[in-house]
Amino acid sequence: MSRVRFITTASLCGASMGIGLFFGTKYEKLKKENKDTLTHLLPLTDTKALFVPSVFASSSIPATTSTSMPAAFPQPVNRVSEIMKFGFPSLDQVRSFDNFVLSYDRRNRNAQWVFEHIKPEHVMKNENIKRGKSEFLEDNIIHNFFRATKNDFKNSGYDRGHLAAAANHRHTQKAMDQTFTLSNVSPQVGEGFNRDAWNDLEKYVRAKARQSRNVYCCTGPLYLPRRENDGKVYVKYEVIGKNNVAVPTHFFKVLLIENNQGQYELMPFVLPNQPLPKDVKLKKYLVPLESIERAAGFLLFDKIPRNNIKMISG
Repeated sequence: MSRVRFITTASLCGASMGIGLFFGTKYEKLKKENKDTLTHLLPLTDTKALFVPSVFASSSIPATTSTSMPAAFPQPVNRVSEIMKFGFPSLDQVRSFDNFVLSYDRRNRNAQWVFEHIKPEHVMKNENIKRGKSEFLEDNIIHNFFRATKNDFKNSGYDRGHLAAAANHRHTQKAMDQTFTLSNVSPQVGEGFNRDAWNDLEKYVRAKARQSRNVYCCTGPLYLPRRENDGKVYVKYEVIGKNNVAVPTHFFKVLLIENNQGQYELMPFVLPNQPLPKDVKLKKYLVPLESIERAAGFLLFDKIPRNNIKMISG
């Protein structure tokens, strides 16, 4: 005969109190012993605070304000819930800005992914918003052990390549300025890539945004293996600067496009970080979404049912 174990209300309450005491003590200990570590979680005056979603909640975070979250982890005051409508790929070192959200890889000094929700009004030309007014800045919310600096890129031979493109955020000067934060920047080959093929892809995204109801765009670096002359497969990539900023071997950009009829199209691209032929069409870089997810180590747009997507390219 199988035995059924009953858990009393009293035991549940006791367990809850024990867990609360444990985490409360742990939090106070972290504050005392790791003050520097907590410092990079706090907001600065010129950028939005780190947004730390609850691991017990849905990945699509509601915009309502909760009083139960500790003061050290401020509630979002921007469009996080709208941008991340279809789920967070991961929850490591998540940073939110006015109009994009990213996850930062402290080991490689690059973002893991950058998410944008682009509407037609975000990409409309505005003569008062000028790229020339923006300048590259370190992300001071990230601990100085783990962040890239402008000196890391100096004389490196690589462009400071945007992941969330500056021209995707033309609606305010502040929104454009924030795209120049170095946590949103990766070393990219200039001629033939950042200034050519990658720029063409960014223009394509904006063209889609002007024609569509919504465009959700996820961009990030990849470090892909390749077979060397000895027959073995290696993951190799260059690092630049005193902070050893990793130079990705490839970059991905995945678009989820909602047309005016409410239908979705998914377009996953991967481009190698190298000079690319000018006569190659962007569709040649379409790949299966699964290949990006396996290489990057996270799932993309997993909160939208696949039967809601009318077309998947690649």
